[in-house]
Parts: sequence; C-alpha cells; structure tokens
Amino acid sequence: MEPTEELSQLPSRSESNPPENIHGWTIYAVDSHSLIFQVFHALPEMTSPRGEPVGAIYGFVRDLLQLIETRKPDALLCAFDLPGPTFRHDLYDGYKADRGSMPEDLASQIPKIREVLAALGIPILSSPGFEADDVLATVARLCDEQAAECLIVTGDKDCRQLITEHVSLYNIRKNSIYQAEDLQDDWGIRPDQVVDFQALVGDKVDCVPGVPLIGPKIAQELLATFDDLDSVLDHANEVAGAKRKQNLMEFRDDAIMSRELVRLDRAVPITPDWEAARVGGTDLERIRELFQEFGFRSLEQRVADLSGGRADANVRQSISSDYHLVNDVSSFQELVENLGQQNLISIDTETTALEPRRAEIVGYALAYEPGQAYYVPVRGPAGDQVLDSALVADALRPILENPEIAKIGQNLKYDLVVLRNAGIRLKGTKFDTMVASYLLDAGERSHNLDQLALRYLDHTTTKIDTLIGKGKNQKRMDEVPVADVAHYAAEDADLPLQLYPLLEAKLVDQGLGELNHTVEVPLIEILGDLEHRGICVNTERLNELSVLYGKRLRELASEIEAQAGHPLNIGSPKQLRILLFEELGLPVIKKTKTGPSTDASVLEELAPLHPLPQKIVEHRQYSKLLNTYVDALPELVHPDTGRVHASFNQGVAATGRLSSSNPNLQNIPVRTAEGREIRSAFRAGPDGWKLLAADYSQIELRVLAHYTGDPTLCQAFADDEDIHALVASQVEGVELSQVTGDMRRRAKAVNFGIIYGISAFGLSQRLGIKRTEAKLIIDNYF
Repeated sequence: MEPTEELSQLPSRSESNPPENIHGWTIYAVDSHSLIFQVFHALPEMTSPRGEPVGAIYGFVRDLLQLIETRKPDALLCAFDLPGPTFRHDLYDGYKADRGSMPEDLASQIPKIREVLAALGIPILSSPGFEADDVLATVARLCDEQAAECLIVTGDKDCRQLITEHVSLYNIRKNSIYQAEDLQDDWGIRPDQVVDFQALVGDKVDCVPGVPLIGPKIAQELLATFDDLDSVLDHANEVAGAKRKQNLMEFRDDAIMSRELVRLDRAVPITPDWEAARVGGTDLERIRELFQEFGFRSLEQRVADLSGGRADANVRQSISSDYHLVNDVSSFQELVENLGQQNLISIDTETTALEPRRAEIVGYALAYEPGQAYYVPVRGPAGDQVLDSALVADALRPILENPEIAKIGQNLKYDLVVLRNAGIRLKGTKFDTMVASYLLDAGERSHNLDQLALRYLDHTTTKIDTLIGKGKNQKRMDEVPVADVAHYAAEDADLPLQLYPLLEAKLVDQGLGELNHTVEVPLIEILGDLEHRGICVNTERLNELSVLYGKRLRELASEIEAQAGHPLNIGSPKQLRILLFEELGLPVIKKTKTGPSTDASVLEELAPLHPLPQKIVEHRQYSKLLNTYVDALPELVHPDTGRVHASFNQGVAATGRLSSSNPNLQNIPVRTAEGREIRSAFRAGPDGWKLLAADYSQIELRVLAHYTGDPTLCQAFADDEDIHALVASQVEGVELSQVTGDMRRRAKAVNFGIIYGISAFGLSQRLGIKRTEAKLIIDNYF
C-alpha cells in the first residue's frame, strides 16, 4: 500500500486553521484495518464478476452502512495504518516482529476500500510513523476537548486507555458501547491505568514483553495497591511472592519500555476536516460504478436509500400509530368481524418462551391497515383483564385458517408453530419481512424487526428489554401488565404491514420476487410443520451409548495420565502446552495469543512423533460426542411429545442454505462408527412408519456445470461419473479405481467448499494441508 493523495494534502498542525466547533456532535472514528481483518476472516470468500476477491470490501462497507443506519452519527471518519515502521519500532526492534504479512487476496482489496470511502465522502486519516490507533487517540482528544461524543469503532483493547466522559468504544459486532464501568467490570481498573496494566501484562500478539509472571489478575491487584506502574516498580520489594518480586526488579526496564509501546500518541499531526466528515456527501455515480464492478447490487441500493436516491419508492417515514388494547368481548367480536372482511392481515403472537414448541400464547396482535393494530390478551398478571384463550382461539381459527385471507408478518414460522400448539393451522402465508430482508441481503448480520424498521421506516421500535428486563430479573411476557404489552405487540403486527410494500418493491426490482413467492414463502409453512412435528429419538439407546462412551473416555484419560507420568487436566490448553512442548519437547506447530496451539490440526501433525497427541484427539472426540449429542439430546426431548423439535433457520446462512439449531440436526456425526451409532438413535416413530430421505444428486455442482459450461465438468455429468471421486483422483493423484471412501469425502469438501466460497485458509484447515496447496487446488479447480 502506498500513502494516499489525501495524506499529502493534510496540513500540519502549525499550518491549519482552528478546527470547527463540534461541541455536541456524535462522531464515530473507525479502526479500519481492525474491521477489515474481522470481516475478511468472518465471511466466505467472495469474488466480483471479474473473479477478483471482494469479500473484505463487501463486509467493511456493509458494516459502515449498518453503522450509519443504526447509530446515525453526525460525522464518520476512518483511520488507516500506513506501510513502513512507526516510532515504536525505533523504541524496540522486536515490536510486532511475529506478525506475518497480509494475505495477498486481502491486500489487493485495501486500495478498493479506500476508493469506496472516497466515493462515500468518508475522510481517511493516516500519518507516517504512526499507527491507526494513534490517529484514533488524537481524534478522541480533539473530540474530548470540545465536548463532542466520540465513539471509537474497534476491537483493539489498547484503545481502552482512551475512554473518558466523552470518549467510548463501540463494538460493531455486538452493537454495544464500552465505557469506564465496563472496563472496571472486565479488568478492575480505571481508564488512566490501562497503559500501566498493559505494560505489566505485556502483549504476545504485538511482542510487547511486559513482566514475566504478571497476568491480568496480578496486574489488577498491584494497581489497586500502588495505583500506577512507577509506584509498583518503586515498591517492588513489598510485593508478595519471591519470583514475582524478583521479576519486577529484574524486568523493570522492560516494563517501562512496554509502557511506551502501548501508550497511544494523542498528538499525531493531523487536522480532521469535520465538515467533510459529516455523513451524506456521497458520489452516487461513482458508487454505482464501483459496486457494479464488485457485484454489490444490494449495497448499491442501500447507499442510494441513505443518500435520498429513490427514497419515494423504497424508503418512507413510519406512519403514525393508533394501537388498541382489545380485552372485552364486544370489542373483540367487532375486531373479528372486521378481520373476516379483509384480504390481507398481519399477525404476531406474544408468548411465554422463545422456543416455539414449548411456548404458550399470551396474546394475539393483528393489523390490517398501516398505522393501526390491535392486541388481544389471553394471559396476564393477576388482576389484569384478559379474554378467555379458548374463546379467542375458536373465534380467530376460521380467519387464520382461511387461505383466501393472506397473512404477513415477521418470522411467521415461529407464529405458525405457536398457533399449532393452540390448535390453529395458519394458512395463506403471503409475505415474511424477515425472509424478504434475507433475500435482499443474505450477508447482513441481522434481519430483525428493530433493524428493518430503522432502515426502511426511520422508526425506533419499543425494545423487549424495556418490558421484561434482562438476566436473572427477566420476567415472562404474561407477568408484564397487559397495558404495557399492548403497544409493543401491536407495533410488531403493524410494522410488517408498513414494510411489506417497500420490501416487495425491492424484491421485484432485484429480480427476486418470483423466488420469494414460489420458493421461500411456501417453505415457511413446510418448515413450520417440520418443527411442530419434531423427530423421535431413542433415549434408551443414547443412555446406553452414554455409559459406553463415558467408560472409554475414562480409559483414555487414564492412559494419557499414565504416559504423561502425572495427573493432568486434559481440558486445559495450558497444561497440555506444558506437557507437549516443555516436558515431551515436541515442536511448536503454530501459536495463538496465549501460546503454542494445541488444536486438532496441531495434534494430528504431532501424532506421528508421539502416541500422546493422538490419544488427546480421541479423548476430545469422545468428550464432544458425549457433551454435544449423547448426553445433550435427551435433555431436548419435549416432555409431552417425546420428540426433539429443532428450529430450521431459513434466513441465517449467507450461502442461502438451510440451517438448524437447538439441536443442529444437520450436524449429527456420520463419518465414524461412534457417530453412526448416535445417528441410529433417531427413529421414525409409531410402528410401521419409516424415515424417508430424499436428496438431489450433487445438485449444486450440476447447476455450476450448467451455468459455467465447463467442458470437463459437463462431460463428467454426461458420462454419469462420480464427480467427487473424479476430483479425489485429481487431488490425491491416484487412479479413479484407487479412490477410497475417505478420499472421496475429502474431495466432497473441496467441491462444495469451493463453490460456496471457501478460502485457501479454510480449505487447508478442512483438509489438513498447507495453505499454498489449498490455494493451488482452488486456482486449478476445473
């Protein structure tokens, strides 16, 4: 990366005019490289129509747009690192010495990200000899001096030293703000003690030495006693523990140098152009050019929406609300009569639990005109007037089961299962705002109603936490006064009704309308039926396996301790590091933030050198089988149905695939004999019933062959060859007849991994090969 033009144009502090008055502004300053690395490793590999990597660009821009939509900053700017050494390298040659070079497919995206920022009108701040964190520290100081609220968008703990009354940290993943009280909870120190805390503890990732044997707990205790690093070092002879005392005296200079390495410079020679940082100065024409080049169709429209482009068609202000509590029989009868005359209604249920099969209905929310909605309570605190649940269900059943009256909502599948519990089979599903949002932007982290209302209606919803609270003091919805629930519930029915025409128009505009209506919406009722019915599990067989696997686990633990020569907590990475790399002297394969790695890939590589690593791998496998499946599945069996009722997630996986949770029924092990034993515990149910499995034969690869026209791939299918075996022969370098079942499974990982955007790193981890080999496989794939 080269210094950009905007850097050379930045005036020095002596040349600059006094900064604009930013008192009262809310300013977000982004640690760009930190965010870019996060999204690069979190998202599947993405390529543009030209075949160039664009995943980091997409994730970075998506997160910035989400920040603008949800946080509504007055100003936004991005800090970048520049190539070359900084003043910290002058202080200590070993600073960040273990950092590898940036992956080539990430480095190529950085200049494009800068181009996008320029088109969005978001200033970039950098300075030679300084890190982005120093730039952020300077921005924070300037904001603090003018009492502007500054939120540093970063995951870097170094920035905790910047926290003040006006400066906080913002976690874009959790959408949460980190302040002084959070720091006190985490580290037990004040913001002004962060630098001294880190100087004592050190930082292995950045090669900051710190003081040996001083971890976070001891550092906190020392600062609680002596307040700062100088006092700790001056009173080292008073510290408990002979070795700790010795290290504080012996490594005094390292601690002082470490302090200088971790202290952020708040006087970097930059002068932010606050006016230019105001959100809204987007060059829409340039954004369209870039996003068309990258293939970011959904993001292009989001930028246009934020900038006022096509606002009439796709974004509008939320309609003023008129919500009604319906808790007397005459009003309810009038509502039922009106509902029966509608062509389309929006529905939402308030319940006692998040798990739909165990949830009881607290009330029904219904809407048929934008801005108006009705809440019908059937449960509530003692003394609150509610309607009889059976009376309400009987009256609503003809309407909700009438397929001629279209139904819309947010996450309708949940309501469908809950209604089935009450004896109502919801029919006429027409539109789900959550599913529509997912279709429009599958890479978005959240498709909840709060986010959709804010993005498309500029409306802030009532948060459920304000009703039921959090943590151990959380209430059930039927414990909240009915009058308080009414507005929240009615809003949940009204907002999908307002969102419906906006999202429908966007789906049609992006050519997704038919997919939504012919595939995704019909699937909602099918998945709801699957969830409600559940699947039978033979708990007696699982109990037998629990005894069997538990015995084998104990045997392995005894064998491992016998070979180690002493008692061992096999679940402790720290103890395993000492055993493997210090006591046995095995080579360190790779490192983590806390020391040498002991993950599965490392243990597999060490297995030929000593029998212990393989036994540890086997111990972990049995432990996972027990904890994740054998002992966990019986706990998930519904007491009334005797079945497991998993959730099938239609709008989660960025690849478009279905996923399941609680439990993940798509991840029941099958590759080992032990895994197949677990899978055999699932059964059809009543005598005479059967489990029927239907699967398209390599459908994704057939679609790939059709659209790419690749002659080798097309010929393989035309000849009815086993495509996984064919790839296995190429990858393994053997004849087709010599391909084993294990080879074929590895090749299957190659086939499906590549077409779903797996990175070279991900494939190397999955196959246990070097990243360079994985990249070669991807590059040479057909």
